[in-house]
Amino acid sequence: MKILLAIDGSVYSEAAVQELVHRPWPSGTQVEILSVAYPSPDIFDPLLVGKAFHLDSLNKERKRARRDIDEAAATIQRNTPFLEVSTKIVDGSPKDVIIQEAADWGANLIMMGSHGYGAAVRFLLGSVAHAVALHAPCSVEIVRSPATGPARKA
Repeated sequence: MKILLAIDGSVYSEAAVQELVHRPWPSGTQVEILSVAYPSPDIFDPLLVGKAFHLDSLNKERKRARRDIDEAAATIQRNTPFLEVSTKIVDGSPKDVIIQEAADWGANLIMMGSHGYGAAVRFLLGSVAHAVALHAPCSVEIVRSPATGPARKA
């Protein structure tokens, strides 16, 4: 079995990690932990005034993604050492990257957390979990969490 675990550094992603480690997966199960570095949008900038800001934002996102992936991998390996774990960071739009990586890697299951935004926020931002559930090439498990406090870990 091949499980794509999509994380974003939120307490909701932590809930997905915890759900994964508390399941009896078959022998030989592979887990790819994926985090998407999604910086501030790259806008039309003929004078390159905003380019430095964009690159700085991308570097910060990559560092955040590396930290989140390392924490998730350590948790999985500590609790379920029989799983084969790999990691990947990809730049881009989270919903597009998750769907494409699942197809390219041949995932059987995508596991991810849900932020549980209300209708107004979903309308403005879109829902990554919703888009993945609708367009994924495999099964999708959206883990909900009654988490409180800030969405991102400090």
